[in-house]
Formats: sequence, structure tokens, C-alpha cells
Amino acid sequence: MMLFGNKGKAANANGAADTDNGDIFDVTTMEFEDKVMRASVATPILVDFWAPWCGPCKQLMPVLEAEIKAAGGKVKLAKVNIDENPELAQALRVQSVPTVFAFFGGQPVTAFAGVRPASEIKSLIAQLLKMAQGAQPDAIDVPATLAAAQAALGEGRMEEAQEMYAMVLAQDENNAAAFAGLARTYIAAGAFEQAQFVLDDVPEALKNDAQIAAARTALEMAQNAPGAGELGRLAAAAQANPADLQARFDYGVALFAAGQKAEAIDEMIAIIVKNRTWEEEKARKELLRFFDAMGPADPETAAGRRKLSAVLFS
Repeated sequence: MMLFGNKGKAANANGAADTDNGDIFDVTTMEFEDKVMRASVATPILVDFWAPWCGPCKQLMPVLEAEIKAAGGKVKLAKVNIDENPELAQALRVQSVPTVFAFFGGQPVTAFAGVRPASEIKSLIAQLLKMAQGAQPDAIDVPATLAAAQAALGEGRMEEAQEMYAMVLAQDENNAAAFAGLARTYIAAGAFEQAQFVLDDVPEALKNDAQIAAARTALEMAQNAPGAGELGRLAAAAQANPADLQARFDYGVALFAAGQKAEAIDEMIAIIVKNRTWEEEKARKELLRFFDAMGPADPETAAGRRKLSAVLFS
């Protein structure tokens, strides 16, 4: 992973010396995805939200810069001027400055607001270094790590899965399974924006990979989850007339988007039982879409496939 810094500045707008050596750099909204989100998959990055008019910012910045220098390139510092990048501050819900986020593995792992002493900054950096050391061994068994990450994902151990997928990407930046798996951990956690960041960062050569496409489908379906009122309306329509296959289909799709996967699968199975060829096997095709979106790690995928096979081959 590479970080790109601005060059040629003698000082920054808050009066601190600008040591643009790749470890300390300014970042804009447009650059954030590349310079912070993607770069932090392998290297911890502190992101300092500041403003030229902010007195406490001028106190904190030299402390941050000094500790980053002391870390010797193992942790980076990105500086965001909120006056010039209000959208980014809003996206991360920055309510006051200075606010500092710590990113690792492509996601924020902690944050604080206000001025902190050097001892606290040093302690935070030490924690990040410990985290990074655990996620970046000299070499890993990629297939075994992917298998372990998939198992962790299937069992709901999202943090473990994220760390292992990050380990794979630190060693292999073109691993489609790791990109797709990492995105799925964020989808499962309801962090849709983070999942979108991961999928947007997929290298061009992997854009059409089946695993990436399935993760995109999973994100799209999760983002389209209906509200409780809409789900209730669809349930009532399906229950009022069980023979109305379109109503049951719509209800099943809504159930899946709402995270009720087993129930959604059962609705599609019920349609197939009633009329296997309805709308050119529309229910079976949607069911396969469910399986792709859930991924092989989800235990509901295997259970659903068994149900489908029992119906098709009975």
C-alpha cells in the first residue's frame, strides 16, 4: 500500500512545521479513500481534523507530529482542514476540533476530541503498533488465513475476520476473496459506507470477479432494507392471499433485505413448491441470488441449498 504526500510546503496553515516525508501529509475529501481508507489496510493512520482558527488545534498538532516522527514511519498522520473539506468532517460526524481518528484495516478503530498530552498520544500509537504487528507477520499462509477468516465471518466474529482479511491484503493486494470478505464483514456490521469504500478500492483487474460481484449484491440488498411499516404491509399482503405468488415473492425479498434470511429462503422455497416454473423460475433465480449475497461462509447458505435440492430433486 502506498501513501501520497504533498511536497514543497514549508509550513502548514496552523503554524506547525510541515514534514511532508510521506509520514505526515494533508488530505482532502477526494483523496481520503486512497490516502487513508486503502492505505490504512496495512499501516495505521491518525487523521487529525483541524481548522486554521482553532487555538487548541495549534497545541495538539506539534504533539501529534512529534510522536509520529518518533514512530519512524510505522504510523502515519493525515491532516484534514475542515474548512476546506466540510463533507468529510460531516461524514465522520466530527462535531468539534481538534478531533483525531485512528484508522487501521480500512476502518476507524478509535477516536478522541480535544487536546491530549504527549503521553496519551504515545500510548495510542503504541496500541496501534501492537495491533499492526499482530496483523502483519512476515509471511502468512494465505489459503489457511482466508479459510479461518471465512469461518470467523460465518460465526459472527467480525473483528477477527477483519484482521485476517487485512493480513491477506497486506501480503496480496490483488486477492479478490479478501476484498469480498472484508466488505462482507462491514455489511454484516451494518457499516455500509465502509463496505462501499472497500468495494470501490478493488483493483480494476478484479472488478468483474464473481466474489466481488456477489459482495456488491449483498451490499445493494442490505441497503434496500424496508422499514418496519413496509415489511409489515408486505407480510399482510402475502398472508391475506397465499396463492398470490408475486406478493409472497415481494415479501421474501423484503425479508432478506431486512436480515431475516432463513424466513426469506422459506418464502422462496414455498413459491417453488407451489409453482416451480412461475415467471420463468423467478423464485429459484432469486434464491440463488440470496446464496451469492450471503456467501459460502454463512450457515444459512448451506441450509438453504439443502432445502432447494430437496424440493428440486424430490
